[in-house]
Amino acid sequence: MRKQLATFVEPNYQQDRLGVIAGDWVVDASLAYASILAQRTSANAYERAALELPPDMLKFLQGGDHCMAALKEVFHLLLNVSDPTVLKGARGECMAFPLKSVRLKAPVPRPGKIIHTAGNFREHAREGSEGKWAFQIPPWISFLKCTSSIVGHEDTITHPRLTAKLDHEIEVGIIIGKAGRYIPAEKAWDHIAGFTIFNDITARDIQAREMKSGLLNLGKNLDTFAPFGPVMTLRDDIGDAHNLKIELRVNGDPRQVSSTSHLSVSIPEIVSHWSVMRLEPGDIISTGTVSGVAAFRPDPTAYWLKPGDVVECEIENIGLLRNHVRADELTVEQLAWLAKRESLFATDQVDEYKPPAK
Repeated sequence: MRKQLATFVEPNYQQDRLGVIAGDWVVDASLAYASILAQRTSANAYERAALELPPDMLKFLQGGDHCMAALKEVFHLLLNVSDPTVLKGARGECMAFPLKSVRLKAPVPRPGKIIHTAGNFREHAREGSEGKWAFQIPPWISFLKCTSSIVGHEDTITHPRLTAKLDHEIEVGIIIGKAGRYIPAEKAWDHIAGFTIFNDITARDIQAREMKSGLLNLGKNLDTFAPFGPVMTLRDDIGDAHNLKIELRVNGDPRQVSSTSHLSVSIPEIVSHWSVMRLEPGDIISTGTVSGVAAFRPDPTAYWLKPGDVVECEIENIGLLRNHVRADELTVEQLAWLAKRESLFATDQVDEYKPPAK
């Protein structure tokens, strides 16, 4: 069994819970650990479990080795169970749920920061030059992604009215498990908790206008522009992290097909590089994307994402992240705001600043 974790919405109480993936099932990790403690005649099994294996992904990651030791006991329990439906909590409650019946949120629903990098797959930089993209893609381009843009597996990607050029970028997401600053590359692996799939949704027309001022902000951070998931594969179960198959499909059509073997820098080097700003448990660092984005095609018109599209991102040993593109639904007030501000986003002109009258 590959060791994978998820954040799922418990169907009975609609609460976010830390789950262990067991085939077609997700098992409540904290409840499973409470049942293990109860078998040891612990009088406060639930209280201890909440501390030693919290039901929250971020708190679990912050707990470090102590929480990981408790998780290993849960994995050991599941190895000896062929039918997860027999699993019951210490009070007889259900703690295993069919994956198809639960909502999987982003593995870390609210990380402290998301650091995106570009240029680490030189094939992406080459296609940019060949596609006459107006800006160079040197190694180590970076920008921060807003946590308010996060959505999970099977969630909607909103197509904003502000853009006519919505694009996709499949990336490996590195989830940090141990805090650190100025981390040597040879020790970076110890700071990684696991890996997930990230789709860096981008409004290319807004991005191009911003980059004239050296910025990457609105074009990368509009609502729902940060789908990731569906799970986190633990570090020691990812296999060869530098030889994973990568594929993004739109309506079944392969658009980005590559491998992490094409990285020009190693994953430890990526972590080490960005540790100049303190890394904390739950932070996410992307590897950057591979070739095949719409923007760099000779004629991208037919390749921009549009309402009704289904985007599937698949990375070997992690899984498949699926999202549905939908048209933006705005209120009357929001439409009025947009009508007034639309010209600011649709042109290169910015109103001249005028200081308030004294």
